[in-house]
Amino acid sequence: MQSMVDTIYGYVLTYGINIIAALLIFIIGKWLSHMAVGFVEQVMLKANMEKTLTSFTRHIVYAGLITFVFIAALNRLGIQTTSFIAIIGAAGLAVGLALQGSLSNFAAGVMLIIVKPFKVGDFIEAAGAMGTVREIQIFNTLLDAPDNRRIVVPNSKITADNITNFSGIEKRRVDLVFSISYGDDMRKAKEVLEQVIVADARVLKDPKPVIAVSALAESSVDLVCRPWVKPQDYWAVYFYMLETGKLALEKNGMTIPFPQRDVHLYNNAAK
Repeated sequence: MQSMVDTIYGYVLTYGINIIAALLIFIIGKWLSHMAVGFVEQVMLKANMEKTLTSFTRHIVYAGLITFVFIAALNRLGIQTTSFIAIIGAAGLAVGLALQGSLSNFAAGVMLIIVKPFKVGDFIEAAGAMGTVREIQIFNTLLDAPDNRRIVVPNSKITADNITNFSGIEKRRVDLVFSISYGDDMRKAKEVLEQVIVADARVLKDPKPVIAVSALAESSVDLVCRPWVKPQDYWAVYFYMLETGKLALEKNGMTIPFPQRDVHLYNNAAK
């Protein structure tokens, strides 16, 4: 009986110490992991890194540290972790092969956050989609289209194509074309359009707007009207100028021409 008690006591003493040590390793390691992740996050925030990149880095660092702590705790219990690490590596390789597209989107997302070809709130055109950037996620970028549609664009498609950032520069040119007939006073038409531009407070003074003859077409004289505005005022000014310019030209006696054709009919019945 005494020998059995001694045996049980020996097992409890041996494995109990290992279990307690493993628990201490896990608890202290988890606490240190939180401290390390907090330090990394503070450093990145002080460096004015993108919030999306900061959050993602925090999760990656924490996952790596917790994995290391977990393996250290298992090793303290006497469990052979060599095969365990090999299994994790093989599983990671299999998952990586299965998620090649997602990994490419992840890498592209990191590049977008670091290089910053655009930021949240910019109006862009990329990968065949156009809209205001709502959020730059790890795998996708969310765009809000002008007609209030939510567009989800994979990051890898954005980095693989041209990116047009309409908000990247503080000034944007509005390109308009007005046509008048050959019998109209061209100089007067230019003065009328200039008055329309000057009357709109949204049009910038610098650079100066351009009003000039762009083409002598078959049925019309085409005038380009190019005021400069802030990016957020582009569409409002575009639609306003298009309507107001036409009405102003008509009010001042200009005619908006349209294509005309002369049709000649021949009667060959007498032949």
